[in-house]
Amino acid sequence: MFRRVLIANRGEIAVRIIRACRELGIASVAVHSTADHDCLHTSLADESICIGPPAPAQSYLNTPAIIAAAEICDAHAIHPGYGFLAENAKFAAVCRDCNIGFIGPSPEAIALSGDKAACRETVKAAGVPVVPGSEGIVGGSKGAADTKRAVAIAKEIGFPVLVKASAGGGGKGMRIAHNDVALQNAVSMASLEAQSAFGDGGVYIEKFVENARHIEFQILADHHGTTVAVGDRECTIQRRHQKLIEESPAPGLTTALRTKMAKAAVRAAEAIGYTNAGTAEFVLAPDGQFYFIEFNARIQVEHPVTEEVTGIDLVREQFRLATGERLQDTEVVTTGAAIEARICAEDPEHGFVPTPGLVSRCHVPGGPGIRVDSHLFSGYNIPRYYDSLIAKVIARGRTREEAIGRLAGALQEFATEGVKTTARLCARVVKSDRFQRGDIDVKLLDDFVPKGN
Repeated sequence: MFRRVLIANRGEIAVRIIRACRELGIASVAVHSTADHDCLHTSLADESICIGPPAPAQSYLNTPAIIAAAEICDAHAIHPGYGFLAENAKFAAVCRDCNIGFIGPSPEAIALSGDKAACRETVKAAGVPVVPGSEGIVGGSKGAADTKRAVAIAKEIGFPVLVKASAGGGGKGMRIAHNDVALQNAVSMASLEAQSAFGDGGVYIEKFVENARHIEFQILADHHGTTVAVGDRECTIQRRHQKLIEESPAPGLTTALRTKMAKAAVRAAEAIGYTNAGTAEFVLAPDGQFYFIEFNARIQVEHPVTEEVTGIDLVREQFRLATGERLQDTEVVTTGAAIEARICAEDPEHGFVPTPGLVSRCHVPGGPGIRVDSHLFSGYNIPRYYDSLIAKVIARGRTREEAIGRLAGALQEFATEGVKTTARLCARVVKSDRFQRGDIDVKLLDDFVPKGN
């Protein structure tokens, strides 16, 4: 096992990794920007190193600064968490070249899964069903966006269609189009947004599956040829392709469908040549047909719900797998249900505008079956430079109904003075009749936010 690990991230995921290091007897080293000098992860780690100004590109995305920090503290490995450098194949390759362990998959697997158009074709060749769409990109990274080709593809597969950034993530570089004119604009706008966000304007097209559900499977894979699906998650409650509420197991899946999807998830991971922890994501149509959409080469924000129903510490498994150990839990058993609500420093009543600032007082709920992953504390000044996620409230129950009741109560109790959050919105969603019935699709959140938001 690694003796000292540098955590190339911030906020709640950095805190989560530090705690896993502590349990494993690993010394942890935090990095931070000047804006994060008093963030919780800097005080919990065994050591903390400042790596630059507030701007992410000058700190958390600054490969030379992070590698230098790892060399200064003699770190044996780097854990990238999620976001920032977690899916950066070049960063993983630099770690390998510098003989620094990378807690994640190989650079080659990251590169393939990160090129969503190429990944789609790879898993399709392995027999995994994919959404009908373009083969490869329709312009952007290799020249001007080819709107004529895009229109021809859309007419072949039928409107509506979804334009997606090949190098995308987090809902950026995505547009829905219902006709020719809208599609031409969507291709151009998505390409520009993708270029700005990811440095790659390549986009591709998929059939937009209406009233779909978003189902994903947690994957663990070792370096000895063993790959397993560690439970499924329902991630359908989203706003503009950003997940808000997730649960495990996904409600309403038959045993046969769950088994079929799990096998497809494993085939996708094996086709990519994946190792460590990752996630295969699918859309599930109302008729029961499912389609692969992408593979996330990192630990997911929503990983706690899988941990709660399986008893498997996924971050601990990441460390074990990165050192070359074999998978031990190949027959995974899930019990009960777990639901997670993401709490963001945003104002849902006014377009979800970010609400950074001083948290003069906060109250984090507790009680049976309640887990809170957060970096909040009274007196914390939320910076304006980073993602607005400040906490994840997770509830576990013997049944889905019990988990919902516990989560609703915890969300009502969650309080932050000085900043507005999404906690009350999440409480309204989970207490709604539709959610409690499991009558879920990607449009459900529209019933809970003001029109235009």
